[in-house]
Amino acid sequence: MTNVLIIGATGSVGSVTRQYFLDNSDDQLTLMARNTQRLGRLNADRERAVAGSVTDATVLQDALQGQDVVFAALSGNLSGMAHSLVTAMDEAGVKRLLFIASMGIYNEIPASLSASGNLQSNPMLRGYRNAADVIEASDLNYTVIRPGWFDSGDDTDYQVTKKGEPFGGHDVSRKSIADLVVRLAHDENMGSRDSLGINRK
Repeated sequence: MTNVLIIGATGSVGSVTRQYFLDNSDDQLTLMARNTQRLGRLNADRERAVAGSVTDATVLQDALQGQDVVFAALSGNLSGMAHSLVTAMDEAGVKRLLFIASMGIYNEIPASLSASGNLQSNPMLRGYRNAADVIEASDLNYTVIRPGWFDSGDDTDYQVTKKGEPFGGHDVSRKSIADLVVRLAHDENMGSRDSLGINRK
């Protein structure tokens, strides 16, 4: 059993990943969201909710107590959120961080998949890249996850690429992202201090 903190638990990736943990593990989940009412009914045996923002140091420290793994699927000021996470995790002694970024932040999308999705052509990705840079400069056992455009497909047929390798495809199901997150949460050596792209095969 692993204690997992999901930050951004009401978002589209966070909510699918939450359910995937419940269906495919016996892990204990702490669900952190600004509006915990949006979480719906909790599994009283396996879930607890923490209301607040990742930039609130007091709330974040409370949420981090006793955790083995942090999974963050965030939006907004990602660089600032990454700084807050790294600092708080260091203080709490929690080392394993799984962080959702985006494909294209290293200009790794080949021309055959439309290189316009790369950072050099899409400044919207700068926040994701800045957050990844913060995390990669930390001493955490991190995995940055770079999904393609995610959809609601029911498949877990996906390909993983490492930093420095060309990205493999344009889209991916949220369920596939959740499957990868659960695997990473249960294997501290998988994707350790690396950045993994994920796309549908």
